[in-house]
Amino acid sequence: MATISKIANLKQTKLHSLHTELNAKMAEFAGYDMPIQYADGILNSHLHVRKEAGLFDVSHMAQLRLTGKDRVKFMESICVADLEILPHNTATLSVYTNPKGGIIDDTIITNRGDHFFVVVNAGCADKDIAHYRQQISNFKGDLKLEIIDRSLIALQGPKAASVLQRLVKNDLNKLKFMNCDEMDVDGSKCLVSRCGYTGEDGFEISVAHDKAIALSKKLLSFAEVKAAGLGPRDSLRLEAGLCLYGHDIDDTTTPVEANLTWTIGKRRREQGGFFGADPILAQLKNATLVTRKRVGFIVNGAPARDGSTIHDPATGKKIGQVTSGTFSPILKQAIAMGYVETPFSKLNTAVNIQVRGKDQPAVVSKMPFVPTNYKKD
Repeated sequence: MATISKIANLKQTKLHSLHTELNAKMAEFAGYDMPIQYADGILNSHLHVRKEAGLFDVSHMAQLRLTGKDRVKFMESICVADLEILPHNTATLSVYTNPKGGIIDDTIITNRGDHFFVVVNAGCADKDIAHYRQQISNFKGDLKLEIIDRSLIALQGPKAASVLQRLVKNDLNKLKFMNCDEMDVDGSKCLVSRCGYTGEDGFEISVAHDKAIALSKKLLSFAEVKAAGLGPRDSLRLEAGLCLYGHDIDDTTTPVEANLTWTIGKRRREQGGFFGADPILAQLKNATLVTRKRVGFIVNGAPARDGSTIHDPATGKKIGQVTSGTFSPILKQAIAMGYVETPFSKLNTAVNIQVRGKDQPAVVSKMPFVPTNYKKD
């Protein structure tokens, strides 16, 4: 039987009954009762996504629509992306920043031609929406923010495209990474985006609530697809070197410190115009202002979890802290990411990470730890 979370007043996605039907282990996440794992366990689910395809319920994430003729100007005032040059039906990862240059949240923004389609993290949804509304009230221009009340499911893995192709008439080979299109998926009108959070090829499918369970069951009817929970989603994203908000990035870390400078468009670096532009652009111009950096680690021994301290092997001095860590099922060794003082951020730098009171040797490693398989050509 399904393990139900005992925390009262949790929100539920429209797929909640399917999770319980599939005997998922449920737990609280971002105010929702969400599936952590299914009967096959986190390890097997992780490996299945890497080899075939997994189906994730990500309906707890907020979907937004921003319309109005001044939407580009407004969005560029609150995020670092160059949205003037973003092609139609193309998405970009960006970050919202505060006046000090800290990251309010990371987000996917898609240019849908007459509007922006925006997906934000579940744990930040209320904060992000409040931020939008506050800034819109201060902005002089033509804007309208709508919350899209639909489910969102993610089909991820090397066989995701071949599975989804059986349910759509569109040629998915023409849909590249970070592109989207509206299409009929097994009789349901959906917005299909070729993106995800696992490092694998895959899709996020925005579907009407009343069609979400039927579509999910249809996808799960294929032998290649298994339901996957938040447990493998976390280990997959860490192998891919992807940040989890509230752990690897937050309102005290700048995009430069977080090694997310690639999200800042060239024109935005020259012109600024977004919250925190002065401290962020100053860090870009003067490396001495960047006192810490987000890096990856290969750890020799047990996994180093969030909060583990990082030390200089020569002096024992604390030089940083782990923000995410796990055992990599693909590499078969512990991996982590965290922040260290800038002089220790170079590749192959040896450090010690304290795990259960003991120093474990680790080395700064390139990310992603496992090569990504995005559909780029």
